[in-house]
Parts: sequence; C-alpha cells; structure tokens
Amino acid sequence: MAGWILRRPESPPEHDRLHLKTVLANCPELEALTRHVRSFATMLTERHGERLPEWLAAVRQDDLPSLHTLAAGIDRYRDAVIAGLTPWNSGVVEGSVQ
Repeated sequence: MAGWILRRPESPPEHDRLHLKTVLANCPELEALTRHVRSFATMLTERHGERLPEWLAAVRQDDLPSLHTLAAGIDRYRDAVIAGLTPWNSGVVEGSVQ
C-alpha cells in the first residue's frame, strides 16, 4: 500500500492502480491520507511553498492523528519549511561570495 501511495499516480502498472482505487473507495481515511501525501509531494517537487498553509489546514480537517502530528511539527518551523519549498535565485551574486 505504501508503495502505491508514494509513487506518482501514473507510474504503477494498471493492475496496481486498480487495486489501489478499490482499496481507497472502501476506506475514506486511506483515501484522505493518499490525497494529502500526493498533494504534499506535488508541493515539494514543484516547489510551491506558498501552498503549505492551505495544505496544513486541509490536513487538520481530516481525522488522521499521524498527519496532525506531522502538521504540528511542520507548523513549528512554518516559515523555514515554506522557504525550503520555494524556489529562490540569488541572481547576479551567484558564485561571487568570497
């Protein structure tokens, strides 16, 4: 299950996708977990730190205690996490620091 959830949705073979779809249809908590994990993965890989507050609020709306613990930990360092998830460019000074 973890492998199915953590992979990009388009990467597992069709039969694995169908199995996951069946499981998620029968378990609302696992469906919510999958949605949050994939949303966070997209935010991470596409560097959209500005979406973190929205993600944290969405996580808190579901009854998923383990994700609430993760959200609380992230919230303690919210500004740093947002900065880490946001692309930045030092422009003309890149490589000039001595």
